[in-house]
Amino acid sequence: MISFRSLSERAISSHDQVARALGMEILAGKHAVGGNLPNEADLLARFQISRTVLREVLKTLSAKGLLAAKARVGTRVTQPVHWNFFDAEVLSWKVAIGLDDAFRRDMAEIRRLIEPRAAALAAERREEAAITAIRAALDRMRIVDQDAMRFAQADLDFHLAIGAASGNLLMRSIASVIETALAASFSPIAPREHPELHLETVAKHEAILDAIVAGDPAAASAAMLGVINDAAPRNEGAPDQQGMAL
Repeated sequence: MISFRSLSERAISSHDQVARALGMEILAGKHAVGGNLPNEADLLARFQISRTVLREVLKTLSAKGLLAAKARVGTRVTQPVHWNFFDAEVLSWKVAIGLDDAFRRDMAEIRRLIEPRAAALAAERREEAAITAIRAALDRMRIVDQDAMRFAQADLDFHLAIGAASGNLLMRSIASVIETALAASFSPIAPREHPELHLETVAKHEAILDAIVAGDPAAASAAMLGVINDAAPRNEGAPDQQGMAL
């Protein structure tokens, strides 16, 4: 199971540490687009790693679209259009350095395209095991006496379960990356601190489940879009706005 902060809080190897450090520097603009990375000797001295590890790091970043190596030219930072933000690590690095308003809007737009359709497909297919997983997550969301992180994990699991219930592997993968990145980018609110907001949030998620159980794709899509739109002001550039759910 993907945990609420798993994209940014996990044990990592020296390879992963260096890839993360260089990747975040590239995303933050510390290495000019079109420019070369520091030479191999400088990178080896800085990170205190072997040449083999460094070369694997550069291969990893190249595979993610951040770098391109050319003979007699060196390893250069690619244009942002080539950066693969559907790669879970690249997106987690972006979250770690901070999401600007434009990027938050981009993620919200992707949610509007994917998640309502995922909910509709879940309603069309109505697989028992999938519905059980969605209901289990919603039941955990209903608990009033829990901390903010537990509630947020239940909320994340609810959305991930709907992605799985869609039965579409590509849709599930994309939704999972976006949802987990959003979860890692905001500070949730504990249900007991805002009981009315908690009840409202749970009710709106329950409407999604009810529509899926009823086999009503249009209602499931509309209910999911409503949840996304409720979160939009915070997720699209106003992170301090009060809100409880993704």
